[in-house]
Amino acid sequence: MSSIGTKEPLNAWITVFAGTAINLCLGILYAWSIWSSALIDTERAGQSMTGPNSGWEYITNTQAAIPFSICVIVFALLMIPGGRIQDRFGPKTGAILGGLFLAAGCILAGLMKSFTGLVIGFGFLGGIGMGIGYAAPTPAAMKWFGPHKRGLIAGLVVSGYGGAALYIAPFGQYLMNNYGITGSFVGLGIWFAVIVCIAGQLLVNPPSGYKAPGKAHASPEQKTAITSKEWAPAQTLRCWQLYSLIFMFMLSTQSGLLIISNANGLLKTVGKDIPFFAANAWILVAYGGLINASGRIATGLYSDKIGRLNAYCINMGVSALCLFLLPFIIKTQNVFLLFLAVGIAFWQYGGGLSLLPAFTADFFGSKNLGFNYGIVFLGWGVGMFIPQLAGIIKDYTGNLNYAFYLSGTLLLVGIAIARLTTKPNFEQFSVGENASITSH
Repeated sequence: MSSIGTKEPLNAWITVFAGTAINLCLGILYAWSIWSSALIDTERAGQSMTGPNSGWEYITNTQAAIPFSICVIVFALLMIPGGRIQDRFGPKTGAILGGLFLAAGCILAGLMKSFTGLVIGFGFLGGIGMGIGYAAPTPAAMKWFGPHKRGLIAGLVVSGYGGAALYIAPFGQYLMNNYGITGSFVGLGIWFAVIVCIAGQLLVNPPSGYKAPGKAHASPEQKTAITSKEWAPAQTLRCWQLYSLIFMFMLSTQSGLLIISNANGLLKTVGKDIPFFAANAWILVAYGGLINASGRIATGLYSDKIGRLNAYCINMGVSALCLFLLPFIIKTQNVFLLFLAVGIAFWQYGGGLSLLPAFTADFFGSKNLGFNYGIVFLGWGVGMFIPQLAGIIKDYTGNLNYAFYLSGTLLLVGIAIARLTTKPNFEQFSVGENASITSH
């Protein structure tokens, strides 16, 4: 059955907002610094904590980066099977399965009360849950909409993941203050299980034969950049532009993950002479979540107007400048400039997470978007190497200055790669293929 019209059906928008709700749970990753800040004490590393956190031990900066890094890497690797689950079995299965893995991981991390529990629960189980769960909503939502709305729709769905820290940071801090680290993990795990199971039931793929409403007059930028073909996975894997997108994702991701994993500590350092900020450093994490989410929606929206490439390069260039300035901002302890620089870094990072799925759909079509974007998403996981290196740098030098300089330089490299990446030629890879290829 074919569905052709000027507006998307109600199920399209239900899928978009259900996907956003699911990502609002999966995005606990961006609030990690709430727990790492409570656990890090290099001088007392290995010693037992007291009070409501009895049973936990203090850890180093390097140790604190490990569960976060493992979660990111596993998340990225599981996006590929998660994408296949979405393409073959529909988005409900992947979303609910992923949400339950994440919930189990949070609960286990809380109950084990150890660094090992954080690695297994938050790192491995959390990463599995995020990878399988995150792969479901965005491809499902984008299949309902035409190319002229891909940036906006991707931005709306993934804004939930970026914006999760906006409520998880204060909620997690409240639970921690009243019930300890264990109570915060267990409480959030139960919350995630309930929300994802409800929202997952509302995710649906378009029916067979559905054709998304189009735009009457596409811009020259859209006509040039967007394919009219549906690439099979075997074709996509042979195309050099796929690997270019992986590198573009990696380079846009690394700076955001560096800031995310250190946001709480940055405000404690810069605002140490301001009692309010020193006692409520979670505010920068929540603020970052708001800007992260806003950057995903807004970047997706203006990329539909000015093109993915222009949006990518503008975001990366401005963010690079902020990374280079961060050591100066920290030295002068200027809280206003810290919020400005961190906000721009969060905006760029969030924008990349709406641009790359749109880039992938523009280059390779939407039919196999779950798998194709799963491959591109590997770049997001590899981008974790800078935050991991930053933990080591801070333990040895006492600050993150060199990490900020390296991160800013890599953003500029990303701009150069993006400028060299052209739309792939479908005909070059279609000869001899046995897969069913369609055009629209």
